[in-house]
Amino acid sequence: MSLRIHNTLTRRLEKFEPIEPGHVRMYVCGITVYDLCHMGHARMMTAFDVAYRWLRESGWRVTYVRNITDIDDKIIRRALERGMSIRALTDEMIAAMHRDIGAIGVLPPTHEPRATDYVQPMLDMIGRLEAKGLAYRAADGDVNFAVRKFPGYGRLSGKSLDELRAGERVATDSDKHDPLDFVLWKAAKPDEPADAKWDAPFGAGRPGWHIECSAMSCALLGEHFDIHGGGMDLQFPHHENEIAQSVGANGGPFVNLWMHNGFVNVDNEKMSKSLGNFFTIADVLKSFDGETLRFFMLRTHYRSPLNFSDASLEDARQALRRLYTALDTALHGIASTGEAPVDAVIDWTQPRAAAFRTAMDDDFNTPAAVAVLFELAAEVNRGHDHDAALLLRALGRALGLLQQRPRDFLQAGSGLDEAAIRERIDARAAAKAARDFAAADRIRAELAAQGVELKDSAQGTTWVRA
Repeated sequence: MSLRIHNTLTRRLEKFEPIEPGHVRMYVCGITVYDLCHMGHARMMTAFDVAYRWLRESGWRVTYVRNITDIDDKIIRRALERGMSIRALTDEMIAAMHRDIGAIGVLPPTHEPRATDYVQPMLDMIGRLEAKGLAYRAADGDVNFAVRKFPGYGRLSGKSLDELRAGERVATDSDKHDPLDFVLWKAAKPDEPADAKWDAPFGAGRPGWHIECSAMSCALLGEHFDIHGGGMDLQFPHHENEIAQSVGANGGPFVNLWMHNGFVNVDNEKMSKSLGNFFTIADVLKSFDGETLRFFMLRTHYRSPLNFSDASLEDARQALRRLYTALDTALHGIASTGEAPVDAVIDWTQPRAAAFRTAMDDDFNTPAAVAVLFELAAEVNRGHDHDAALLLRALGRALGLLQQRPRDFLQAGSGLDEAAIRERIDARAAAKAARDFAAADRIRAELAAQGVELKDSAQGTTWVRA
């Protein structure tokens, strides 16, 4: 089975083949850096990190661009509120972003452009749009895109122009020729700080949000590339507008395949600041480790809504412990030396590996791939199978999981809970039944080291905290 990906533009699964054989070019809309990253950002970053990893695991060279929006109304307001320069604020927030997403195992992209470094390509693109009659200068000094002059607008969102005009997200502005028109260049306001303005043929100002991504993606990937992604909320208007201005300016195709990840919900309502159900990554990391948070997100398909709760995170933590426990049982001899277990070369003809590949080739179906990991863990637990454990760890690598020393993960945190203790007792009983008394003694010693004392009797094994 070859890789198939759901294309938002066509609304169907499509066999993926890159434009340039052997080389995938992918652009993902990053973060507007005025505040700490939240769980919605974590979901998006993780979804496309998995896609990036799997594309490379599949043998392609990948050029992955994930931008940073470092000029925006919210950034300007926050910098003024805090009495600092825009650059100082964005540098601080970018460092915090790298810290938070690094904790959940998100790999650096090939390029991470800042919008402020690409203002000239944006001006060039706006100039081409104006020359083609697709952009106009409004009375207020802004330069706007004329939506009704671009055939096919609305194809990505699947709505007609009249339907889009009726949408509540469409702004009305008397200086626009049509309410659907969007800004390409914002004229500077008298009270804006000096570092929020650039000189342009249209007058001092700064770029609109949509033109930023068009200019950066085309500059780093070319005018026509393979995959463009982002959160579902960007489908309209951001990505719709990117298509219009990129195709309009360049005169040819823009992106072959569009990917969008689902929302994060809290108690089945979309997470948002206005509802007060908003969580930053840093908030969550105070109670749960980064790998648990990543594992929690991968148990749901990237296009489906992700329901966030402490109970679900705790369940993910215990499930991840079960995988690490299997690795620890089989790889103890390696892990106890202080070295990480060696990476195995994956034999994709092996049945479990083939099932994992089938899952991932089906639109990055991480829940099905995770199920394969648990099947392997069961094999390990039944026979302390060293080869199965190495395969478990190698497949985990493709998801950004199970790369810690098992003992380090299992001993981290505030100690074992009751379910984890019972799990270790069951593993000890299985070891004794298999007459692997060294393993049974090791499990007893491990529990003792974590303050758990076992008591054997004819009725079974009980435990107390020492």
